[in-house]
Amino acid sequence: MSHATEGSASELAFASFLKSYPTYADTAALDGLRAREYDRLDRSRHIYLDYTGGSQYAASQLRAHFELLKASVFGNPHSTSGASLAATDWLVKAREHVLRFFHASPDEYFAVFTSNASGALKLVGESYPFQEGSRYLLTIDNHNSVNGIREFARARGAEVEYGPIRMPDLRVDRAALSQQLGKARRDRPNLFAFPAQSNFSGVQHPLELIEEAHEAGWDVLLDAAAFTPTNRFDLSRAKPDFAALSFYKMFGYPTGAGCLLLRRSAFEKLRRPWFAGGAVRIASVLAEAVLRPHDESAFEDGTVDYLSLPAVQIGLEHLEQVGIDRVHERVRCLTGFLLEGVEALKHSNGRPVVRVHGPTTLDDRGATVAFNVIDKNGVPLDIADVEERACSANISLRSGCFCNPGVGEVIYGLSAEQIEDLFREEGLTFDGMRARVREKWGQEVGATRASLGVATNFTDVFRFLQFLQEFRDHDSAAAGRKS
Repeated sequence: MSHATEGSASELAFASFLKSYPTYADTAALDGLRAREYDRLDRSRHIYLDYTGGSQYAASQLRAHFELLKASVFGNPHSTSGASLAATDWLVKAREHVLRFFHASPDEYFAVFTSNASGALKLVGESYPFQEGSRYLLTIDNHNSVNGIREFARARGAEVEYGPIRMPDLRVDRAALSQQLGKARRDRPNLFAFPAQSNFSGVQHPLELIEEAHEAGWDVLLDAAAFTPTNRFDLSRAKPDFAALSFYKMFGYPTGAGCLLLRRSAFEKLRRPWFAGGAVRIASVLAEAVLRPHDESAFEDGTVDYLSLPAVQIGLEHLEQVGIDRVHERVRCLTGFLLEGVEALKHSNGRPVVRVHGPTTLDDRGATVAFNVIDKNGVPLDIADVEERACSANISLRSGCFCNPGVGEVIYGLSAEQIEDLFREEGLTFDGMRARVREKWGQEVGATRASLGVATNFTDVFRFLQFLQEFRDHDSAAAGRKS
C-alpha cells in the first residue's frame, strides 16, 4: 500500500474510530506530546508496541536530568560532605514524590528503592518469615520473579499452592481462590501474591482480593509493574503489604530503578538474611554484632543509584503533567480498536487470522494483548517468524511466554507430566522446548504480545492492523514446501 493510499484509508478508519470511541478526542493533547517529546518514533516510522516490556522516555526527561547533573556536584550519600548532602536531598525528594504519586501516606508506607520490580520482589521473598505451617499462595498468572519466591518458601518448610485461572478469559477462579485463602493458619505467617495486571494477557485482577486475603489471615504481595504505566494506583484505597514496580515501565528512563512500596506494619515482620553497607546503623567484626535501621534504608544494600534517582522524580513529574487518567483513556480506546480489528481479520475461508488470549472486550483489562497468528488451515504460525516479519516492517513487539509460564501452560493445554518430561532434557532452552512440543504434540508454545502506552497513537495501531492483514490466506504447509 502506498503512503497516499495508506493515508486515505487511515483517515476513513480514524473517522469511524472516533464515532465508536468519542472520548479519544479528549486525549488530543497527547498528539502534541507525541510530536514534541517522542518525535523520534515518527521520524523513523517506528511502530513501538512493547510498552509492557518498557515505556518510551520523553526528550524533556533527558534534558532535565542532564542539566541537573551538569549543574550539580553529587557524591555518595553515605556521608555529610556538601556533595553527599546534595545527593541525599534529591534522594529524599524522590522518595517523598514516589509516595505522593501513589497516594501512600508516609505514616503507612516506606518507599524502598531497588534496581527493578524483580529486585523488590526478591527482597520480600528472602525476608518474609516463612516457616513450617506457613503458606505461599500465588495465582498461576504471575511473573517468574513472583514464581521464584516459592524457592524461599519451600526452603523454610512452607506449603506452596497456585490459584487457578479460567479459560478462555484467563481470570482467576474466585470461588476456588476463596477456598484456598480460607486454608491459612492464623498462627503462622502466610503470603498471597498476584499481579494487578497480567504482563501476559492484560487481565486486570480485582484489587478487592487484597482485603479478602487480609481478612483471611494473609499478607499480600502485589506485582504492580504492568499496571502502573497506564492506570492510577492509589494506596490510600488498595492497601497491599508489599507492592513492586519498575520505573522504566512507567516512563522509560532511567532503567535500573524500581521500588518496593512496603507497608510499615509488614516491615516489622521481615527478617533480612544478611546485611550490607548502607543497610546497617552499625556493625562489629570483633563482637560479630549488627544494629539495623528501622526505615527503608534497611533494605537498600550498598549505595543506591544516586545519580539516576533524581530522574525518577523528573519522570513522575512528567507523568503528572501528561495525566495518568488521560493516558489510561487513550490506551483504552486504542485497545478497543485493536481488539475489534483483529477480531475482524478473517481468511477467505472464514477462519480467524488472529487468536487472542484473554479478554476480547475492554472489561477489566489493560492495554496488553497477547495472540497467535493462525494460518488458513488453523495452524499457529511460529512466533519467531511473526516477530521477525514485524521487525522487518519496523514494528517492535514481543514474542515468547513473557516470563509468565503459568498462563502459557494453561493456554496450550500442557500437563505437568508433559512438562516434567521436557525438563529431563539436559540444556533445554525455551526455543528448544518449543521445537520439542511441536514435534511431540503438534502445539505452538508461546504468543506474540502487543502493548500500548503513553506515546501510542491511532496511526500506530492502524499500521499494525495493516501488517496483520498480510497474513490473510497464509498456508504454512505450502510455504514450507516452497522453502
